[in-house]
Amino acid sequence: MMVQNDGRWMKRTAICMLLAALMGGYAEGASAAAVQYTNPLVAQRADPQIYKHTDGYYYFTATVPEYDRIELRRATTIQGLASAAPVVIWRKHASGEMGAHIWAPEIHYVGGKWYVYFTAGKAEDKWAIRQYALESSDANPLTGTWTEKGKVVMNWDSFTLDGTTFEHNGSRYFVWAQKDPAIAGNSNIYIAKMSSPTTITGTQVLIAKPDYTWEKQGGVWVNEGPAVIKKNGKIFITYSASATDANYCLGLLTASDTSNLLDPKSWVKSAQPVFTSSDATGQYGPGHNSFTVSEDGKSDILVYHDRSYKDISGDPLNDPNRRTRVQKLYWNTDGTPNFGIPVPDGLTPVRFLSYNFPSYSIRHWEYRAKLEPNVTKLADSQFRVVTGLAGSGTVSLESTNFPGYYLRSRNGEVWVEKNDGTALFKQEATFYPRAGLAGTGQSYESYAAPGRYLRHYNYLMYVQPVSTATDKADATFQQD
Repeated sequence: MMVQNDGRWMKRTAICMLLAALMGGYAEGASAAAVQYTNPLVAQRADPQIYKHTDGYYYFTATVPEYDRIELRRATTIQGLASAAPVVIWRKHASGEMGAHIWAPEIHYVGGKWYVYFTAGKAEDKWAIRQYALESSDANPLTGTWTEKGKVVMNWDSFTLDGTTFEHNGSRYFVWAQKDPAIAGNSNIYIAKMSSPTTITGTQVLIAKPDYTWEKQGGVWVNEGPAVIKKNGKIFITYSASATDANYCLGLLTASDTSNLLDPKSWVKSAQPVFTSSDATGQYGPGHNSFTVSEDGKSDILVYHDRSYKDISGDPLNDPNRRTRVQKLYWNTDGTPNFGIPVPDGLTPVRFLSYNFPSYSIRHWEYRAKLEPNVTKLADSQFRVVTGLAGSGTVSLESTNFPGYYLRSRNGEVWVEKNDGTALFKQEATFYPRAGLAGTGQSYESYAAPGRYLRHYNYLMYVQPVSTATDKADATFQQD
């Protein structure tokens, strides 16, 4: 039986719509527009970094599987990097320092010049890993001349890798991974101020070392690959932990942006990893990330590598198939980042935000589709918009963490269910995308029941006919 609106519901909805309007205008004012990309972005490229510059280009660099050179490519869009031609800007030395294991390059623009920070071993000892830098004064770093600036010298000389840099409150900092011979394990995370783009100054400060079991998997005690993002009054540093196989994952450090960043007590390590392998989506060993921003500048984008399989023959470092991938980074209401899970290959998913409850999104809970605010189990609220199962000109909405499961109307209720291949399922899991019935966003008309739309009622999702302004608002969503 279809439940009808009553006066109390309409009154409450009207009040919420008024409050939403006062706060900035329903869903279209509540979040950035949806951004979508197709994964993997670049095959056989590990430790990826994408840097958006003021010249309108995205610059991409990463570890190549031969470990013998540094490449750059650029494009005006993130997706465009997939087909952009790579340019070799530097090759390893035939002997001596910078002669082996060329890893994890990062490009930064500092003080009017380009810098590439990278890791390298010696030709005669590939594990004599240290941090080095290149410099270019040319406007286009792909065609410019690069000068070797030598080693970035630390407080002591030992295994050193994965440097990155950021500016905060007028000071520039360098963050990197290094082995302290006095500390058990392979590498820790350190921070120091910089007196120039290639020189640290003062004492380097330990801010993270492998403490938890999940940071020591595969027989490797690792904190490495730091990446920095500043937001919501905080400075967040992600880092990678454990062996570079399916155990590889991301941890998180957090500091207040008003704290002393050189005080180890300013940094709090999350007790659990924030981004891990997913059997559901077939993505393994996500790690060594960086951050960039969407083309409109409104969404943060997570850049990382992983593999599409779990089992590796031999040393993972000899397996060339880590791929560069991207997906939107979301934010919890407490201001912390929500990484979700590594999404399936193909088009990245979106959330569907309610027009009249803009902090609420469609999510599944025990397979029932409902409307809920602040979904911290992010993947429950992410769906891929795919070609409709029942016919052209339609769409189906596939669950992110249950690939092969779709939003499906069953007796008017909406559930997330596995495609059983029947014609009935395909019809009930297919929708016509329409212009938003409330005048903005999108609405979704049922293929199986024309004239009925995907809508929320009492925070549950249904496929029902719509007629009133409230009905139309309930049936309008924005992709996020």
